[in-house]
Amino acid sequence: MKGFLNEFKEFISKGSVVDLAVGVIVGGVFKDLTSSLVTNLINPLIGIFLGQVDLSSIVWKIGDANFKIGAFINSIIEFLIIMFVIFLIVKAINKMRSIGKKNEEEEQANVKTTDDYLIEIRDLLKENQK
Repeated sequence: MKGFLNEFKEFISKGSVVDLAVGVIVGGVFKDLTSSLVTNLINPLIGIFLGQVDLSSIVWKIGDANFKIGAFINSIIEFLIIMFVIFLIVKAINKMRSIGKKNEEEEQANVKTTDDYLIEIRDLLKENQK
């Protein structure tokens, strides 16, 4: 039992698990924030043009079935906002990675190899012999 607890402790203390937990929590909060943005700001703005303030109240009734079209539209708007933000985050991360790669490549290009030093020594010896 002690080995199992140690193994679990090691697993839970790994950075990737902690990062995942933070990501899930931040994602949940971001979802709430996005829902609030859509419900409290975007829907009234769209409602001004449609003449209806609350999009979630748009319902099609066929018999006893209620098709909540407005709630679905809200979900689509939330999805698009979240995906746009994720796109911007991934784009920024990729840009930072490419900047890091360029810096690393420049450093590697500036590093002299043994061959470079030997060529310099040869050229200096030739100059001194003249």
